[in-house]
Amino acid sequence: MSVRIEKDGAVWTVIHDRPEARNAMDPASADALTEAFLEFDADKDASVAVFYGAGGSFCAGWDLKYVSSLNADYPLGELDIPPAGPRGNGGEIPRGPLGPSRLELDKPVIAAIEGPAVAGGMELGLWCDFRVMAKDSYFGVYCRRWGVPLIDGGTVRLPRLIGESRAMDLILTGRAVGAAEAFEIGLVNRVVGPGESRPAAETLARELAAFPQTCMREDRLSLVEQGGLTEADAIANELRHGLRSLEEVAAGLERFRGGAGRHGSFGD
Repeated sequence: MSVRIEKDGAVWTVIHDRPEARNAMDPASADALTEAFLEFDADKDASVAVFYGAGGSFCAGWDLKYVSSLNADYPLGELDIPPAGPRGNGGEIPRGPLGPSRLELDKPVIAAIEGPAVAGGMELGLWCDFRVMAKDSYFGVYCRRWGVPLIDGGTVRLPRLIGESRAMDLILTGRAVGAAEAFEIGLVNRVVGPGESRPAAETLARELAAFPQTCMREDRLSLVEQGGLTEADAIANELRHGLRSLEEVAAGLERFRGGAGRHGSFGD
């Protein structure tokens, strides 16, 4: 099985394990990853997921060896790619060739990036809420060389993260982007030593899982949804999410009255 889940309480680590292909994606892996993240999102006891590629590669993109075996008239393989998921697309948009790239989850996902995250693999990293990157890892739209397009959200998410000018540079040139530059331009959130991305991402995941979950998820969704709204509509939407959070605020206020969190402490 090329995809497995390792669980540590509320933190799930979803692992893509095709080291012989540098974790390049084929249809079986894409389906398995999609199912894994939908399972995570539906499980009431799961709070934060870490997305990790085993064997020293996050993802080398679409499996071009698989693609080269296809009928040229049907370069995506199957005529009927399964729907992407239950939220945000109504089943109208097929799942991405890279699997979960078109899902809209209600919970955060952290990418733990080792080695290459290139072409569609870069798009999978962009799909995640956070990116923790080993300092010897790299991004790059390497599919530029072959005329393979970005159809897993790359042309949408990259400019929203780093701005249109920088995104244009990376998308049109396809050049490699190391961890230092990625951090400088806001493409990654944390840079760690080689081999440390998974433990660092899981530590961050446990920190997030310790917070009151309704409020964190509602604030996350408000942030995600504001992009296409006017300021007034976005603020109204923020209020709707905030009111749902306030339904469960009593426990947090009781902890504060009991002395927790003084002087900005997050330890209690």
